[in-house]
Amino acid sequence: MSEQVKSHSADIEEARQLAQVDTVHNDEALKVLAGYRGEETWTEQEENRLRRKIDLKLMPVLCITYGLQYYDKAMLSQAALFGLRTDLELTKSNRYSFSAAVFYLGFIVGAYPAMVLAQRFPIERVASGIVTVWGIYLILTTACHNYYDLSAQRFFLGFLEAGISPMFMLIVGSFYKKNEQALRMGIWYSCTGYVSIISPLINYALGQISGSMSPWKYMYFFAGALTIAWGILLLFILPPDPIRAKGFDERQRYISVARLRTNNSGVRNTHLKTDQIGELLIDIKFWIIFAIAFLSMNANGPVSTFTPIIIHSFGFSALSSLLLVMPAGAYVGTMQLIFPYLCYKYKGLRSYLVFAAQVGTTIAALLLLLLPLSHTGELLFACYILPSAAAGYAVLMGLQIANTAGYTKRSIASSGLYIGYCLGNFVGPLVFKPEDAPRYVDGFIVVTVTAIVAGLLALVYRGVCIWENRRRDRAGILEGFEHAYEDDLTDKKVRTSVREFIESSLILVLQNPRFRYLL
Repeated sequence: MSEQVKSHSADIEEARQLAQVDTVHNDEALKVLAGYRGEETWTEQEENRLRRKIDLKLMPVLCITYGLQYYDKAMLSQAALFGLRTDLELTKSNRYSFSAAVFYLGFIVGAYPAMVLAQRFPIERVASGIVTVWGIYLILTTACHNYYDLSAQRFFLGFLEAGISPMFMLIVGSFYKKNEQALRMGIWYSCTGYVSIISPLINYALGQISGSMSPWKYMYFFAGALTIAWGILLLFILPPDPIRAKGFDERQRYISVARLRTNNSGVRNTHLKTDQIGELLIDIKFWIIFAIAFLSMNANGPVSTFTPIIIHSFGFSALSSLLLVMPAGAYVGTMQLIFPYLCYKYKGLRSYLVFAAQVGTTIAALLLLLLPLSHTGELLFACYILPSAAAGYAVLMGLQIANTAGYTKRSIASSGLYIGYCLGNFVGPLVFKPEDAPRYVDGFIVVTVTAIVAGLLALVYRGVCIWENRRRDRAGILEGFEHAYEDDLTDKKVRTSVREFIESSLILVLQNPRFRYLL
């Protein structure tokens, strides 16, 4: 009887310990760790099997979703070759450019609310709802009768799509170790390139339909219906985080959480912490990455909005121009895989690869700016390598997640990075004015300058991280992970409030000196 009492008392004590896990301040991963009673060590082979299982469950879902997003987002440039510009009166002034750019204003407005929803509610439900509604809204493009209708529709479509990329960054940061994140970011982000191989073939076929509607309307009906179906399915197949993902036994769930201690950044915390937002806003590293995203994405204006039109200006037919976009998709998709793979295999390359990507875009912009129009082959080559900056952005997303700790700080940093991305995409199309066709001299001058500055900032970011790491090394505290989930620590905390910091100009006091930044 006494043994039973002891056993019962132990059970009560265990339950009490679990109840005392503070998920307001701490990470929800502590629940998993506190409740596990099995063997706490695991072999490398066991972890490798688990990582492959996570890859098989997560990567296809992220890839298809992001591929659909880019397919829907870039539909405008392909539909423009099949009557959309004339039907909706976009040939006047700068209307076409603005209808492309206003989409990213919607992105900017929608990014923060989407991330707040993703932190407060199950992320798979938020993602599913967003994708389904934007699919419906995409079909409504066919109901637009003029430029004003399309501008409003594009804004709200951008608002709906805004949360997907930041949410995916957050999901990857919650499932993978620092050295694994860049490659996984590259895998799903590469779909922006590879979908550009598939979408021209689909729209080439739809563009030849001679029905009661303009061919571009069939394109939107097909894409919208596909997106709605996938959005509904997403609710059941998207793994949200290691704590709640389906299909894992108790040990697999324990390992998937415990192995992430080395990130020093937590897994999930549903409570929005304003002090972490304040800390982010005075973090110089965040603003450097924000600036890189903004400047590098100026090149995405001609890439996503004008490439088919630029190729068309070389003398090719509308259908041929659509097909000639495909090599650009193959190139950038492959680069978006190669660059993150290099980050996975070799340490200390990330900022250098961001710089290299900007060099590729700079060369392409200079070729398109300076070569005579008679050099069709060389100009096509320049169009194909112009999206090089996108490979750098794939690395940049992984760098942002790996170098930001604290669940609120990481989620807001993800949406902040995406706002920089959106601002660049907003400005990009506007500097390509119809009266400058086919050379677009002013536009390519802007792309050249912004690509150069973005590349240099990547080197500045590297220097800042080296300085921070050395400062922590000199403090005599080595990198460690014992307290990775306690107090939902950030990579760098401010002991006082932001207001006090500004008023007194106090120096930041490290509260997580065991954290080290990747280069």
